[in-house]
Amino acid sequence: MERVWWKECVVYQIYPRSFRDSNGDGIGDLNGITEKLDYLKELGVDVIWLSPVYQSPNDDNGYDISDYQAIMKEFGTMEDFDHLLDEMHRRGLRLVMDLVVNHTSDEHPWFLESRSSRDNPYRDYYIWRPARDGKAPNNWGSCFSGSAWEYDRTTDMYYLHLFSRKQPDLNWENPAVRRDVFAMMDWWLDKGVDGFRMDVISLISKDPAFPDGTPGINGYASFNETANGPRVHEYLQEMRREVLDGHDTLTVGECSGVTLEEARKYARSDGRELNMVFQFEHMDVDADGSNKWTDRRFDLRDLKAILTKWQKGLDTVAWNSLFWENHDQPRSVSRFGDDGPYREASAKMLATCLHFMQGTPYIYQGEELGMTNAPFRDISDFRDLDSINAYHELTGQGVFTKEEMLCRLRKKSRDNARTPFQWSDDANAGFTTGNPWIMINPNYREINAREQLAREDSVFHYYQKLIRLRKSLPVMVYGSYDLLLPEDPDLYVYTRTLDEEALLVICNFSSKPRAFSLPEGWRPGEMEPVIGNYPDPSADLRPYEAIVYRKSNGESLCL
Repeated sequence: MERVWWKECVVYQIYPRSFRDSNGDGIGDLNGITEKLDYLKELGVDVIWLSPVYQSPNDDNGYDISDYQAIMKEFGTMEDFDHLLDEMHRRGLRLVMDLVVNHTSDEHPWFLESRSSRDNPYRDYYIWRPARDGKAPNNWGSCFSGSAWEYDRTTDMYYLHLFSRKQPDLNWENPAVRRDVFAMMDWWLDKGVDGFRMDVISLISKDPAFPDGTPGINGYASFNETANGPRVHEYLQEMRREVLDGHDTLTVGECSGVTLEEARKYARSDGRELNMVFQFEHMDVDADGSNKWTDRRFDLRDLKAILTKWQKGLDTVAWNSLFWENHDQPRSVSRFGDDGPYREASAKMLATCLHFMQGTPYIYQGEELGMTNAPFRDISDFRDLDSINAYHELTGQGVFTKEEMLCRLRKKSRDNARTPFQWSDDANAGFTTGNPWIMINPNYREINAREQLAREDSVFHYYQKLIRLRKSLPVMVYGSYDLLLPEDPDLYVYTRTLDEEALLVICNFSSKPRAFSLPEGWRPGEMEPVIGNYPDPSADLRPYEAIVYRKSNGESLCL
């Protein structure tokens, strides 16, 4: 297997609006990130993925872009960005930008021109269709509730928006669109950025027949109907030839609706498209069919089967990206662990389980502290468009009562990941001196970076050790993966093997003790513990315990 830096690195995602506010307006900004680079360097990460900082009217918190080559005024200036990039590079950190090119804002100059008349030169930059029987062109639904089509009176036609009505989809069939997107990417690479995380890149190619799809819980077909369209790989190979070849970049595609077969094409080892993809099958493990708004607990056996499928299925032919959290998911310790008495133990266990798999690990801001879901009280506490729209749509249709829907939002809303970073137990968690744009989790008095930096057994220092181990153990990066005990409802156990070296990873996903016997070939005198989240050895596994053993050719591990 080819050894390259983006397989060996650890990526840290920053959601700028919620990371650190430097000027007291209640909104995180670029200078706030610059202030905290030493914290990220101390953690040990190599790459920063920055969620969008481009000019935007903020209908979807920056994922609706009105100018790709300007900085959102709330976040600062282009000079602030250049300073941030310089300071990152000075510390040996790389910067990956969020590339959002499935759609723009409806305030982007391209769309303002496109909607002005049917014969405008920019008309075909977007997807316009006439009504069908006096209604929308098909039954596709928006990710954010309702139809994916918006009627526009100016030209008496509908435009497609797989997300908000203020996020019209670009028409990648038009070569001029691709040329302008590629030119914009070149502009950022010339500035010195080190790669791109490509937002919903699997959706850019639509079936030109625009067929109806299977309706979901709200009566519309999923926005994923367009995933892995007929020309998506052609477009990405063109992007590789026209832009990415000749640059040493990290590229990761957010591939909603991706299958294992398609992922082997996106993240192919011949380097013709992307380095890796985000797949979301494990993020649906607690869903109920097409309904993600559930309050059910996941089944570990299902989670193991999904992750193992991707570990084995991409081995040697493509590359995995590893994550429990991002800006679109609830907090992992609340979802997969325990955010009560075993919060720290389960946060460390989840980190162990993920970081020892094959692939590039992604840490979402606050995950390294074990930050939890927030106790939202009312729909007025939420800021996320997806959550607010779903609340009104599903309660209005009688699918859920208001309290039932609030219960589901507390578990699954994207806003759980977007509450401000908890820097200290000072007012507003040290995030801002002003009024924060969204509520701060009141548990910041107990869970914060200052407290954890001062305590050696903290979640932060555990992540630090995991990252150091990754840089010391090639088997942790490149070793093959094999699952043990697939039907055990509580234990996730697997091995990693590279040449003469092997790792045994044991994770208890339950709040109860569990007996465990070493598998065949693993004997106490022939292995050494590498890391564990309890300080002393025990005959049985304790609640949410994780421990990793190493069997090698006799060389001792030196960190």
